Amino acid sequence: MIGVAVVMTAGSRPARARLVRAGTTVLAGSLLAVVAACGQGGTGGDAPSAGGPPGGSTAPRPAAPAPKPGGFTLVTSGDVLPHDSIIRRAAADADGGGYDFRPMFAGAKPVVSRADLALCHMETVYGEEGGPYTGYPAFKSPPEVAAALKATGYDSCSTASNHTLDDGAEGLGRTLDALDAAGVRHAGSARTAAETARPTLLKAGGATVAQLAYTYDTNGYPLPEGKPWAVNLLDRDKVIADARAARAAGADVVVVSVHWGSEWQTEPDERQLSLARELTASRTGGRPDIDLIAGTHAHVPQAYEKVNGTWVIYGMGDQIAGDMINHEGVSDPRGNQSSIGRFTFAPPKRPGGRWEVTRAEFLPQWFDTERGRVVDLTASDGSDPRHAGIRETIRQVVLGRGADEDGLTLGR
Repeated sequence: MIGVAVVMTAGSRPARARLVRAGTTVLAGSLLAVVAACGQGGTGGDAPSAGGPPGGSTAPRPAAPAPKPGGFTLVTSGDVLPHDSIIRRAAADADGGGYDFRPMFAGAKPVVSRADLALCHMETVYGEEGGPYTGYPAFKSPPEVAAALKATGYDSCSTASNHTLDDGAEGLGRTLDALDAAGVRHAGSARTAAETARPTLLKAGGATVAQLAYTYDTNGYPLPEGKPWAVNLLDRDKVIADARAARAAGADVVVVSVHWGSEWQTEPDERQLSLARELTASRTGGRPDIDLIAGTHAHVPQAYEKVNGTWVIYGMGDQIAGDMINHEGVSDPRGNQSSIGRFTFAPPKRPGGRWEVTRAEFLPQWFDTERGRVVDLTASDGSDPRHAGIRETIRQVVLGRGADEDGLTLGR
């Protein structure tokens, strides 16, 4: 049967009638009790609301606390530097179908793709579709590199290097266009003034992460006429100002990717050391303006170090490059050695506090130029007798400034 009951609330106006389907005698009895209660209470407003507290209070229940933001892992890796031999390998791997760089990166993919946020360094610019493509000294790489970076799991790349203007503003623009098309974000060079003014903001776990990027020089190529903002040049005051602007734009964590240092020198040079001290010392309201510095350029692995409480990677080495010749004209195997830095960030313990690195790791890498493949030396099965020695060489350099005492460990 269907019955209609008018339920009165506190106050003088009846509540809207509700249509109730009485399925049992218990429910019917409940409806009679409600009607009786309304009749006894009249319209004087003294009767409690059904199910409410005495006195007719309708105060809302306290809101559930907002969930705490989650932590995240971030990886960052070294220079992607396609020499002529690398371009030829990509053509061979494509089997006549253009250029395929994905097999080269396959050894790094398990580490990169598992991270919440993965950053790379695209040192060269891209040529036009179909070429011509060139290696050293003025690079123009196939734009298919961008698709391989995406397939490997990279989210964003620094694009400020001494080779950013190898093909002028046109090459710079083609590179950023290709990264955009592949779905890879970028920082360090720009097509417009508005683009360079916007920090690259990325999501990772419960955090917003800013990637900023700078280079010490552009190999003497002048900035394009009328475009002084095209490439971010390394300047302490600019880096600090940009970091503070990124924080104001919503960044919880600020990562600075910097192309610096002396080539073929495993020890960081004096400018690297002094800039690392100055940048990590910069604070606003007691909170560091920069949360991580990741260096590239030297062609060889360099040390990790905790400076003023902030991790600095002076140089990660070349992730992908051809056989390297050093300044003495000698083939130098260190040019194919590198590391990936992996950092686990935890949310601040108090509102407005710093996201802290709770785990810092390095993962030795090697580019096997004979096979044209990245080798993760932490996952090596021991079948190649060279791997253990290369891994140990990288380990000694990375820990050369005592990073293990501050908690840096060999990743797995």
